[in-house]
Amino acid sequence: MSADPWLQRWMPRLLDAARGLPVLELGCGDGADTEVLAAAGLQVVAIELDEAQAERTRRRVPAAEVLVGDLRQPWPRGAGAYGVVVASLSLHYFPWPETVAIVGRTHRALRPGGLLACRLNSTEDHHYGASGHEAIEPDYYRVDGVPKRFFDEAAVRRLFSDGWRVEACAHRVTYKYVKPKALWELVLEREPAG
Repeated sequence: MSADPWLQRWMPRLLDAARGLPVLELGCGDGADTEVLAAAGLQVVAIELDEAQAERTRRRVPAAEVLVGDLRQPWPRGAGAYGVVVASLSLHYFPWPETVAIVGRTHRALRPGGLLACRLNSTEDHHYGASGHEAIEPDYYRVDGVPKRFFDEAAVRRLFSDGWRVEACAHRVTYKYVKPKALWELVLEREPAG
């Protein structure tokens, strides 16, 4: 695996958006992004489903608050408690209604004007499951026993159509893994309610 410096390009904007509030990281994995965020001086609260991965993150980034939990369960703190939410390749495990609900919860967790920086699997991500697997629903497949959703631009736009101002939406390729991975990279600002 190689370095994946995606957060670096957004760091000035993330630091500005945080405004002293914590960053919520959804699906921190082994803590690579957690480490980048904490090294920039941000207070990080991370949620990870896998206990072993969460423990790796705790060891890697002792300053972060790392919790084990399912993204569909209640998150720590209340509405508007975060200046930034980061979700890198963690929103693709769910049926469409649950994905929409998680995005809605993300919106509520952010302060007005707060930012969501996220990456989503692309429908062009054929190395990692966008083709050749059992379909559960359109663009949602069972990949090696795990449900995975893949997004085209229309699905990305539909997912963030309500209450978000899109600052950036780009189709990119990361070389973080063994093979190139196609994904959507987004930075979105939470618009004020009503």
